[in-house]
Amino acid sequence: MSDDVTNESFLAGQLLIAMPGMQDERFARSVIYMCAHNEEGAMGLVINQVLESLTFPDLLEQLEIEEGDFADRVRVHFGGPVEAGRGFVLHSTDYDQEATLPVDDDIALTATIDVLKAITNGKGPRKCLLALGYAGWGPGQLDSEIRANGWLHAEADTDLVFDLDADTKWERAIAKIGIDPRMLSDEAGHA
Repeated sequence: MSDDVTNESFLAGQLLIAMPGMQDERFARSVIYMCAHNEEGAMGLVINQVLESLTFPDLLEQLEIEEGDFADRVRVHFGGPVEAGRGFVLHSTDYDQEATLPVDDDIALTATIDVLKAITNGKGPRKCLLALGYAGWGPGQLDSEIRANGWLHAEADTDLVFDLDADTKWERAIAKIGIDPRMLSDEAGHA
């Protein structure tokens, strides 16, 4: 039997939840929605770290996009340390364009300026989360981190992904798998 964590199924469309002992401060208590995971690597967006230093209207101004009436409903998140200046929009599948990547039946990813314009004009997706940057792993890297007791994973749901209460997403994500975070150890056990 293979030690490959993803042997039975890859993690795209699921939540990756940092263990309490996460050594990388950028990911401490983070919840990541996994957009892609295959033999070539993995990519996801942190969904519970709002950037206080940048608002959506500020971003629109920098991109020279007219603000529109719907700009106040979007917050900018830290999506991860890779390509921190690049924007990604996780959204409900009611919005679709040529560049949209469906992740699962309920959530898609679009990384074009057109989705931002659609959001500001009220023609965008019903639910969305804007992130700058992403979390990325090379081939086998995420699998190794999971085996080293760095991450848990759980089924994603749109309520948790798109909820505006980012401060409690980590606790709620862990609760989805029935674990009390106080009982978790960052030490891997071996039989």
